[in-house]
Amino acid sequence: MKAFMIERYGDQSGGRIAETPDPQVGAEDVLVRVHAASVNPLDFKIRDGDFKAILSYRLPLALGNDLAGVVVEAGSDVTRFAVGDEVYARPDKDRIGTFAELIAVHQNDLAPKPATLTMEEAASLPLVALTSWQALVERAQVQPGQKVLIHAGSGGVGTIALQLARHLGAHVATTASAANAGLVKELGADVVVDYRTQDFEEVLDGYDVVLDTLGGETLEKSLRVLKPGGKVISIAGPPDANFARELGANLVLRQAMNALSWKTRRHAKRQGVTYSFLFMKADGDQLRELTRLIDAGEIRPVVDRAFSFDQTREAMEYAEKGRAKAGKVVVAMR
Repeated sequence: MKAFMIERYGDQSGGRIAETPDPQVGAEDVLVRVHAASVNPLDFKIRDGDFKAILSYRLPLALGNDLAGVVVEAGSDVTRFAVGDEVYARPDKDRIGTFAELIAVHQNDLAPKPATLTMEEAASLPLVALTSWQALVERAQVQPGQKVLIHAGSGGVGTIALQLARHLGAHVATTASAANAGLVKELGADVVVDYRTQDFEEVLDGYDVVLDTLGGETLEKSLRVLKPGGKVISIAGPPDANFARELGANLVLRQAMNALSWKTRRHAKRQGVTYSFLFMKADGDQLRELTRLIDAGEIRPVVDRAFSFDQTREAMEYAEKGRAKAGKVVVAMR
């Protein structure tokens, strides 16, 4: 099969389509012919080697972290899917490689593709939708009437998190450019802070939850817009010891991650709030819950642009340089 491969970490101009052996299909695996995949910041971080200390991939490596496609083979113990089913997924972190013609995915990480979506639309969702669900539903347990701030509302995670927070009954604020204010309001934002002309820390106060997608100074300021007992959940800030435990990391790595987040956690404690780092995980059952919301019209994908498979490198460059006006960049395999 053909796949978009990297041969070494840190080569931003690297990556090429190459022939590679077809995936091996285990007893509980489903072999999927990929119709579309989407580009995520995680792809750049893996390519650049940012996670090589905690995610041990063997090079050369096929990139890509979510997909939509059709089942072409099912392992002997597969009970949830059959050949011909249309599916979508974020594969397990150890089994990435969706920029490819085929991929083997454990049946528990797959879900039926939303019937109302095209393959390209469906492929844009798994990673960002699961991130939103695990932040707002699983970890923050957002309740009706709570105040939730979602940074970068026109981004990949932001466009879905806004809709999910609205569905949960929250009062939602977001940061976005003036050009995207109309879009993020349509998606569920009650308050829009123009990050180019306003400081959200001076505008917002008394929030229950912040979903931080930017890290850095934005994360530090986010601690100060929360009310006592509030939570910042970050996908861009420093990892913490809980994340290390989830990975099954050794003691040295757990201590290192704890040290990385010590300053942020100390500032959070002084504010009477909590900080946690989220690295989303594959979960087919959660995707099924999201599918119901999507087919009911509660959540819709936002796709900026689709590229063909032979333009995968251009698609990554387009996304990495921030050229997308809103939502996701998709690679159409077929």
